[in-house]
Amino acid sequence: MQRVSGRVSRIITSSVASLLARASSTQSFGTFSVQPNFRKLQQQGIPGDFPKWGSLRFCRTLGFASGFTPLQPKPLGSILDIERVKNRSSEDIASIWDDYHLGRGHIAASMKPKLYHLLEHRAANCRHFVIPLWRGSGYTTMFAQVQMPHMIFTGLEDYKARGTQAAPYFTVTFYTDFAESKDLVLIRGDIVFTSKLSDSEAKWLLETAQSFYLNDVRYKLVECFNKETREFEFKDVLQALDMPVL
Repeated sequence: MQRVSGRVSRIITSSVASLLARASSTQSFGTFSVQPNFRKLQQQGIPGDFPKWGSLRFCRTLGFASGFTPLQPKPLGSILDIERVKNRSSEDIASIWDDYHLGRGHIAASMKPKLYHLLEHRAANCRHFVIPLWRGSGYTTMFAQVQMPHMIFTGLEDYKARGTQAAPYFTVTFYTDFAESKDLVLIRGDIVFTSKLSDSEAKWLLETAQSFYLNDVRYKLVECFNKETREFEFKDVLQALDMPVL
């Protein structure tokens, strides 16, 4: 568990040039997720000032954030009988989607395409964020990478310990198959390690991550984290979530 006390310190662990060079290499996000027919998402760099956001001691190589090979996403047709539901209302489809995933170890949700496109637009410029997950009397910090139509979450402590071999705890895929015809985007989350996240924690992470990208006030923190990292204060995230600064 990583606790943050007072004002976040800013330490420089290596030169920006060195870090950017490191981040330019493509790395897999967990070796188990690599399969020959996976489509690699576009390689992205991480903000040069990112390691200066310091009290979390994010001091290892940042290679994993330069791009990841996600778990193979299932096409919507392999989960839902599209032909059978295509004449149903968006409300019915969303309800069928939710009911199908109950008790199956997955997280199901839906959203309007308008919100999806806003999330997609904002994530294109700000792909990374940190979210505290409250547990007991403190919190553990999760690191999120957003490359639509995917979100991927891992524990910051695991990344510090394993670097580019850190595996995702939770992956999310957005399905836009019904965006035009039903004004509906379906969302499926897969918990990769149930020992790391419960269903309720995964659901909360998904909802919270979306709130930081879709809420104008909260999104300013995401922008600061990605674009003005020297000014980023983790305590502002805690305060936005009504969590105490430990």
